[in-house]
Amino acid sequence: MEQHRTRPPQAGARRGAPPLPPQAGRGPNGGPARTTRAGKPGPQPRGTAQRRPSAVRRPGPTAAQSVRQLPNPRLTGLGGGLFCTAVMFVLGCIDQFLFGASLTVYGVLFLPVCVLTAVWIRRGDLLTAPVVVPIAFAVGLFPLADGNGGLANRMVALFTGLATQAGWLYGGTLVAGLIATVRRVRLLRRRRRA
Repeated sequence: MEQHRTRPPQAGARRGAPPLPPQAGRGPNGGPARTTRAGKPGPQPRGTAQRRPSAVRRPGPTAAQSVRQLPNPRLTGLGGGLFCTAVMFVLGCIDQFLFGASLTVYGVLFLPVCVLTAVWIRRGDLLTAPVVVPIAFAVGLFPLADGNGGLANRMVALFTGLATQAGWLYGGTLVAGLIATVRRVRLLRRRRRA
């Protein structure tokens, strides 16, 4: 009776699995790789160090990438109104304590708040940006109003401040309206292309 010789299975080979590429089943010195029972590579023999790929230096972020990393919240119409109103009230209080209620400083600080409000409001609520900005301007003027005789005198001072600072009020509203309009036009163009 003739007996056929059977070959012992190769290291790392499994039944029914496709054959591995030639170097996949080899260790660092060309010999068979050591594996544990779970099939994961085991500890390498002493004196053999694995080579790590050299670190590739990547260039630093460009200006456009660093601008994209800035916070980019999306506020609802109500959230944009609350943000703008709260910031302007705080800026009015700071102006009162640091600059002695300077309406020019308040007007200059109003412009960046208008820009941020118009940029951060989400697409569906873009039309609310030019509406909430003047309301926030009026609320922020309240701490700056110099009314000594009570609420009536403070309201008169508030309306006087609104009348004398109408340039800043209209300028900030115009900026918010322009940004909201540009964003709305871009949104409509994208929808038409799609």
